[in-house]
Amino acid sequence: MAKKQTAGRDILGEFAPKFAELNDDVLFGDIWAREEKLSPRDRSMITVSALIAGEIAEIITHLSFYAGWPKAWSAFHIAKGIFKNEKKAGQHMTSDQLSNSTIFPIGEKIEANFTGDAYLQMIFTDETPLNASIGNVTFASGARNYWHSHKIGQVLLVTGGEGWYQEEGKPAQLLKTGDVINIPPHVKHWHGATKDSWFVHLAITPGETDWLEPVHDDLYYTL
Repeated sequence: MAKKQTAGRDILGEFAPKFAELNDDVLFGDIWAREEKLSPRDRSMITVSALIAGEIAEIITHLSFYAGWPKAWSAFHIAKGIFKNEKKAGQHMTSDQLSNSTIFPIGEKIEANFTGDAYLQMIFTDETPLNASIGNVTFASGARNYWHSHKIGQVLLVTGGEGWYQEEGKPAQLLKTGDVINIPPHVKHWHGATKDSWFVHLAITPGETDWLEPVHDDLYYTL
């Protein structure tokens, strides 16, 4: 059980009461205290990884005033090679290009239950204290998984590119870096890349997955 956070009220309770409330009750109370789902260490690792991928240019810009302009130029050249994801619409990226655009290793190509090129790198298995597997899934443009559901549910943390998430009978949702999807148990759904962009997410899955039929082109290409 995490210790209740009171630093906000202790230090800023009178001067900034609303900030203190959000700090103690929401950020460190509701979100970060849910250790039964994800430990603070793992939650921090995933959050920082996603933020670095999405905000790397801003980070280097701020640091340039302290580290110096020449070092900033050098850092930008390196960052462009690692995080670059620009490509012409409809152009398929190679596995090497995908690997250079992701935070975690691209892993092995997935052969079953996916349309197009997708890759999986397991980070944790369900033998860990989390009682959930955590996998990094990378989709090439146009790739998506089949319709499926999870017996206990699943959480998706988007770390790069653009993709779709759709539950049966509902409109598809466009996903970008930093988005989080909480999938309820037994809800039929699919997720994958857009037609013109690669897509990467972490999938936190505490139970079994029931795989169903493919997502047909006549549905996918109308998005």
